[in-house]
Amino acid sequence: MKIVIAPDSFKETLSAFEVASAIESGFQNVFPEAEIIKIPIADGGEGTVDAMVRATNGSFEFSEVEGPMGDITRAKWGMLGKSKTAVIEIAEACGLHLVSANKRNPMAASSYGVGQLVIAALDKGAKKIIIGLGGSATNDGGYGFLRAIGVQFLDSKGNELNGHFETLNLLSDINLSHIDTRIKSTLIEIACDVDNPLLGDQGATRVFAAQKGASNQMIEELESIMTHYYEIISGQSKNQAHDQPGFGAAGGLGFGISAFLNSELKSGISIVLESLNFNQYLLDADLVITGEGRIDSQSERGKAPIGVINYANQLNRRVFVIAGSVDDPKVFNQKFNVTNSYGIVNEKFSIERAFEDPYGCLKNISQKAAEDFKALVA
Repeated sequence: MKIVIAPDSFKETLSAFEVASAIESGFQNVFPEAEIIKIPIADGGEGTVDAMVRATNGSFEFSEVEGPMGDITRAKWGMLGKSKTAVIEIAEACGLHLVSANKRNPMAASSYGVGQLVIAALDKGAKKIIIGLGGSATNDGGYGFLRAIGVQFLDSKGNELNGHFETLNLLSDINLSHIDTRIKSTLIEIACDVDNPLLGDQGATRVFAAQKGASNQMIEELESIMTHYYEIISGQSKNQAHDQPGFGAAGGLGFGISAFLNSELKSGISIVLESLNFNQYLLDADLVITGEGRIDSQSERGKAPIGVINYANQLNRRVFVIAGSVDDPKVFNQKFNVTNSYGIVNEKFSIERAFEDPYGCLKNISQKAAEDFKALVA
């Protein structure tokens, strides 16, 4: 019996590794002799570095970088095992969690530290860099990131602009001659789980800036500056940048990274599973188990469990989903060809109890799932 356990984290309660361990414990009580392989995963956001470094026996790295409001922060990133691939979570350098609620200001917040992490990865010998977008405090369109890698933003008199995002009202020209030359031969994969464009009603500013501290008036100012910034960059970009889906991710950082670099915007979970060569673990698996904190309509938009389910379905493997909650198990199972799905929270078990002992609750529901699987294969 071979069981592959590949869950995402249960946000605010358990990391992906803890989720996998709890599920493993429940199944071991029923299948003590089973070969169980744990592959904690993520979709490009929080936990991506941990998941990918652990799964490849890579190394964790730490760099002192400029945080979103200019303070120095210690950011964790990683090098994947037996490769020259680095993996970065942008939230480590410019995350919303790094700024207290009363100091959040997307007009001043910068993605500069993300660029510093890219330079650190190049210094470590990286030839490929995976950048996970999500959880940013910024709405600077990658302005800070681009300055950190050597792009110069100039006003009409040729003076360099080094101030906050609002100074881009004066932007007239861009000088690319000082970009770190190593980046030109480096493949950058941008792990993204939102499809918002940079501008407009569904863009970075109008959808996400309020939660980063912007007032209604500031939102309009940000959108105006971002439009000007976009027009100048798209006029000079070798990639002939257009306002495509994903450019609005992480306050427009998806756009900033894409503009001048050898990069590709992809589904976060696709990048993670491809990098882990996930198929190899499923070839002789009897059961594949995945899950996250909540399975709902948002899960269907490229979240981690759906990626695992798709891989398993391609190889006709049985799939169990074990989550904090599942909105409509029967509909979900039928739609995604899932054998069974389980939620800790249900009509008999409250969310309050689940938060009191998430590990124990997950272990218990996993043991029930294991007993159901034993009956299924008997």
